[in-house]
Amino acid sequence: MTTRLKENLMNKANKKEFIIGLASGSGKTAKSAISGGVDIILALNSGRFRQMGISSLAGFLPFYDCNKLVMEFGSREILPIVKDFPVIFGLCATDPTINLEHYIHAIKMKGFAGINNYPSVGLIDGQYREGLEEQGISFETEVKAIKIAHGQGLFTIAFVFDNDQAKQMLDAGADVICAHLGFTKGGILGAKKALSLVEGVRVVNEIFKECDHVNREVIKMIYGGPVSTPSDLKYMQDNTGTMGYIGGSAFERIPTEHVLSSTIQKFKNIGQKEADEFLMKMLNGAGEHYEYAEFVKEYIAVNYMMKVSLEDLAQLLHISRPYLSKVFKLEVGCSYSTYLMEYRMHKSIEFISQDCFQLAEVANMTGFSDYAHFSKAFKKYVGQSPREYVETLQKHMK
Repeated sequence: MTTRLKENLMNKANKKEFIIGLASGSGKTAKSAISGGVDIILALNSGRFRQMGISSLAGFLPFYDCNKLVMEFGSREILPIVKDFPVIFGLCATDPTINLEHYIHAIKMKGFAGINNYPSVGLIDGQYREGLEEQGISFETEVKAIKIAHGQGLFTIAFVFDNDQAKQMLDAGADVICAHLGFTKGGILGAKKALSLVEGVRVVNEIFKECDHVNREVIKMIYGGPVSTPSDLKYMQDNTGTMGYIGGSAFERIPTEHVLSSTIQKFKNIGQKEADEFLMKMLNGAGEHYEYAEFVKEYIAVNYMMKVSLEDLAQLLHISRPYLSKVFKLEVGCSYSTYLMEYRMHKSIEFISQDCFQLAEVANMTGFSDYAHFSKAFKKYVGQSPREYVETLQKHMK
């Protein structure tokens, strides 16, 4: 099953299909995810805590035997529900009470397709991390687990936090190198401090550079941190070599928080027949768009081909332009104008690669009324003029 699973995922990546994984905490979300087209499911202890309404951070604290918890809900809820669908066991490899060889074998016998190193000491730093490592509770033990699982024919997803860890996991035989960007921001229980998208891109590219240097067929994915919405993921996809995304809170917690609270409000307001319908829509809109940076990213994704002024967006949101500019840069890690230009450039590359449009059409389709301006911006961003880029594409196709 491992070979077939990896071949299936690699085929999707080679066809430029984006691979999606769900870090699940229940059979219900796993079943819904399969209906939505998810490619792989991970059973992680933090997923179970999310189902309890508790932050994913609980998965790192001594509230429960994490391996026992995953074994219980994974084998009782997820495996029977999803049948032959691949489920990956989130293994706390540093648990001193287990024998890795025997426990990984037991995971295999239960029907799990593979393992993932979670919870990982890679998310811990400072004096606490030093103390753990002094006692032999280290990332190297997680590398050992991946190597054992690989030797037993299991599929392996390695969470890594820097390029050195990526190299270790590649040497251990990991099938997937997943750049872990920290706990997911957003929603009620999300991390308040997280990497910006720009910083996340830098970290991911350093990790993937190591993967490319090793030059072994490996699936490259990302997880967590600043990526909690489709527009966040689009930015990461445009600016890194990621082949896919694994989401926990982004799929399982944040949508539930939004939909459930919104539905309750609609039921609650059903008796207010005298309320002005337009006013209610405006109030709902304000509630939905309190995350200003996310609103701006979504607006750009829909309207990038038109004139998109930050001043107009600020007026739409009823806030000042300087404040919106500050919030956006703090959240994303780059200015509004830089983000808009990068988005338009990636769209223009996408259109040019389709070989269906004239360059002047591409310029117009991506918000440039002046082809000379488009050509200058394209060359600054890509390093080639649009015509030179087309010629390079044609040479590679021959």
